Amino acid sequence: MRMLVVGGTRFVGRHIVEQAIERGHELTLLHRGRSGGELFPQARHILADRNGDLAALAGGEWDVTVDVSGYLPRQVRDLADALDERGGRYVYISSVSVYAGPPPGFTEDAALHELPDPTIEEISDETYGGLKAACERAALDRFGSGTLIVRPTYVVGPYDHLCRFTWWVERVARGGEILAPGPPDAAIQVIDARDLAAWTLDMIERGDGGVFHAAYPRPPFPFRALLEAMVVEVGPPGTTLTWVDPDFLGDRGVDADSLPLWSAFDPEAAGNLADPSAALAAGLSPRPLSETIRETHAHAVQHPLEPLPERLTPEREAALLAEWHQR
Repeated sequence: MRMLVVGGTRFVGRHIVEQAIERGHELTLLHRGRSGGELFPQARHILADRNGDLAALAGGEWDVTVDVSGYLPRQVRDLADALDERGGRYVYISSVSVYAGPPPGFTEDAALHELPDPTIEEISDETYGGLKAACERAALDRFGSGTLIVRPTYVVGPYDHLCRFTWWVERVARGGEILAPGPPDAAIQVIDARDLAAWTLDMIERGDGGVFHAAYPRPPFPFRALLEAMVVEVGPPGTTLTWVDPDFLGDRGVDADSLPLWSAFDPEAAGNLADPSAALAAGLSPRPLSETIRETHAHAVQHPLEPLPERLTPEREAALLAEWHQR
């Protein structure tokens, strides 16, 4: 199958491309060349900025187009114009952030965000979900009802440049007393990027379309269970979790940038209660969380990421824990 991947050198796109090549597909990657330009010499690389001139796509023809880097509806429409019906079926990697206050256990037909101003292009915590929803609408309008839309929760695993799940794995691997931000029963869902890639390719190969959640485990799954699983898999002897009240942390300026995956003050936290039944029925097969934890740690040891300045430092963590114990 001739496959065009828009993006394809970072995280989700990288896993899709890697597995697609292993399956024998013919790959073309459209990317800016800023990361991973040396990757996948078996593929054809088209270096272009999707926000600019896409004339480099002229003359090509593909059976399927996989878009992992569409954040603005304009980008989706411009891609459709550039391909001019030569892109085959369209696959859009979206997000559960598209939902507007979904109820627990929500399915794919829950209400979506609507942008107050359709010309908005500034991506922020407030606009991200609405923009992704607008991208979905643009995809269906321009590429048709056979479009495959995948809405993942937190995507985790090797090569995660956002280093959210990975940050927690590596923090637990250092051991000692760990500041765990409450409430411990807050919902969390993740999906291993490798499982997301494999299932997306299965759907492509079968010619399936539609809208699906890519989420694991089934809700409700508490944050406590996630961190406890990390302690079991990678925590040294003596590792402990100390659960700290969210208001205590919020009053001291700690936020989800400092402690990733923490949803206490996240208006989109309900996105961690997605029902994955449709995707599971369509063949999504998440690996055990324990395996993702171990392999994420092994990858981080071999390919350490630069520390992100916004994350909680060991010194700040120790000071907060000391103050928490003395309250």
